[in-house]
Amino acid sequence: MTRSPSVDADAAYAPPTSYRPGYELVAERILQLIAELELRPGDRMPTENELAGRMGTSRTVVREAVKILSALGRMRAHKGRGLYVADDEGMLGSSRWGGFFMPTDLDHVYMLFEFRRVQETAAARIAATRATPAELRAIEVAAELCREGHVTGQAALFDRGDDDFHLGIAAASHNQFLLAAVREARRLQRQSNVIGLNGAVGSHTAEAVEEHAAIYRAIRDGDEDAAAAAAAVHVDRTLEDYRQEIQRRVFG
Repeated sequence: MTRSPSVDADAAYAPPTSYRPGYELVAERILQLIAELELRPGDRMPTENELAGRMGTSRTVVREAVKILSALGRMRAHKGRGLYVADDEGMLGSSRWGGFFMPTDLDHVYMLFEFRRVQETAAARIAATRATPAELRAIEVAAELCREGHVTGQAALFDRGDDDFHLGIAAASHNQFLLAAVREARRLQRQSNVIGLNGAVGSHTAEAVEEHAAIYRAIRDGDEDAAAAAAAVHVDRTLEDYRQEIQRRVFG
């Protein structure tokens, strides 16, 4: 697997503590604890008080970390019953993937991008031969939503369009396994953005808008090779954006 020579996997996540809030660090440590205890989906976890004691922090910080992990689908908090490892298996056993994936482990992040490259080039290639007029329109609308989000500086709008765009292409492949895989990989990448980089990745949105347009045009024109190539370029450049953000945070 190709690794960026200027980013060391250990050093990348040993920056000054000022750049990551305490609840993000605790969220990462909770994921490590789940792995260490070999907890499976549906297993009960230590209480908030027990987690706070283990990690030498306050219950308030633990509660914020639990909120993040719950929103990302890694944990479930049941009122009056306690905390549980998420047990939503999904079509491809997504909780098993989630149990393995550590969002601040660069090796895992690179593997995830490698996986995304395989998925999304295949989805784009197949969509170029199967997309219906309605599906093409949905992909086009999503790409325009991304453009609007970028131009107006609305990150949430860009993110919504980005999800719709990639899932729209996967749906246009008419392959439910590809659709499930693309959806799950994007969910895992979102965990890395939120836990590892505080949602800050995104300096490449201007380029992403143009890359989306190139992918859409190739699919619309029925050009399988061009669609796959454009999708590969997009994933590769997104990974490069991720690397640059890590370097910026570590080296300034």
